[in-house]
Amino acid sequence: MTFNVKLSSVIVEQLNSFDSKSKAIIWEKIKLIKENPFYFKRIHSKKFKKVFRVRLSINGKETRLIYVLIEPNIIVVCLLERNKNYKDLEKYLKI
Repeated sequence: MTFNVKLSSVIVEQLNSFDSKSKAIIWEKIKLIKENPFYFKRIHSKKFKKVFRVRLSINGKETRLIYVLIEPNIIVVCLLERNKNYKDLEKYLKI
């Protein structure tokens, strides 16, 4: 099955604030997600069943790339800093 990757407005804003090296790291992970969206760890959400996260280290900070699988679409939602413990996750999942 082929998947279509879509970016939320939140991730687009976040990507614009990074340097080119960080953007390259994020785009490599998005390519991996498109190849196999079930590879990364699933996380729990109140609103969606298939929410996943990818571990990243950007500029020395532990960061998580959050995406939702609504077949045949993969919606890349946001980047969360790990130290916030996913507190803002449901706010960002208002797709």
